[in-house]
Amino acid sequence: MIKRMKPYQLWQLIVATAKELIREPGVIFWGIVFPVLMAFGLGIAFTKKTLTVRKIAVITPESTDRSSISYFPFHEFLNRHGERNPAPATDDYSWKVYIKDDKLGDYEFLFYEMDHNTAMMLLKRGTVNIIIDDTGGETEYHFDPLNSDAHLTYLKISDLAGAGKGTAVTVDKSEGKVKPLTLSGTRYIDFLVPGLITMGVMMSCMWGISYTIIEKRSKKLLRRMIATPMRKSHFLIALITVRLALNFIESSVLYLFAFLVFDVRIQGSFPALLTVFIAGNIAFAGIAVFVSSHTSNTEVGNGLINFVVLPMMVLSGIFFSYHNFPDWSIPVIQKLPLTILTDGVRSIFNEGSGFSLIAMPSMILTATGLIFFAAGLKIFKWH
Repeated sequence: MIKRMKPYQLWQLIVATAKELIREPGVIFWGIVFPVLMAFGLGIAFTKKTLTVRKIAVITPESTDRSSISYFPFHEFLNRHGERNPAPATDDYSWKVYIKDDKLGDYEFLFYEMDHNTAMMLLKRGTVNIIIDDTGGETEYHFDPLNSDAHLTYLKISDLAGAGKGTAVTVDKSEGKVKPLTLSGTRYIDFLVPGLITMGVMMSCMWGISYTIIEKRSKKLLRRMIATPMRKSHFLIALITVRLALNFIESSVLYLFAFLVFDVRIQGSFPALLTVFIAGNIAFAGIAVFVSSHTSNTEVGNGLINFVVLPMMVLSGIFFSYHNFPDWSIPVIQKLPLTILTDGVRSIFNEGSGFSLIAMPSMILTATGLIFFAAGLKIFKWH
């Protein structure tokens, strides 16, 4: 009789566990639906496209006389073989060159004519990955030699310009020369480190604050704590303060490593960097409190945290420029808290920005954190 009962008990445990999951719709969504949505989003971003679009900066000649073919060779190539934009606006391309390749995929190169300072700024931001300068009488290619995407773009463009045709062929390298950009602020490592710092702030706040609150609530610890004379606000403020101090230490260690190993330098104002850094911590601390304000289910909590963390980690330009996404999505991406924080920190690191350029982003981040914190307190569940 006892042997007959064991399989029945196991089956009842399986049924009870399944009912527990089904009765919590959030578990089904975060465990099944959300990973599918993330796979779809990542598939769009990383799956090979039939058309690859690359943006390239071309330095504007100081002289207005462009009649000499030998003096502006790359401009002459673009005028002959590129499709000229008749009335380019501020953000529109000046020329377009299309390469059709049934085997390797089609390429579309958009050339933006601009001055050298603007080109360097866009290169540091990741909007363009190559600067072409023919103002000295020969074509010079400026790019980070460690950036594989820039290297591939250079190979295709130099072949095109060398042959003067619309297909990739072997080029005599004497017709142009490479100017590797190895100065601080122009390398991929200079682009990456600020992104890693800001992503660390987001991850630390979201997991360190949100999950801690949810776990304490699930174990009935919050109920025990409010039974003491402790003020509720003090608990949250202490949690945020400790997390801010820890984030500062972690970011300092990361920067110190990047400085010693890769010579990554802060070119802008350090007080401005500290201001936007604190603002970013306030923003994500407030979001963390709001996310963890009600649920006591750790699985649902994991889903909520991932819902905030993963999209911004992919979209906000941490590992690659968010300008690789479709143009219609760029304004939306630029309004994400992690994008605002990353752009602000990156501009201080690589572009020498000061308070004037990060004042508005810092205020937006601070306001975001305070609004979410206040909203979280309104619905906060202590038991």
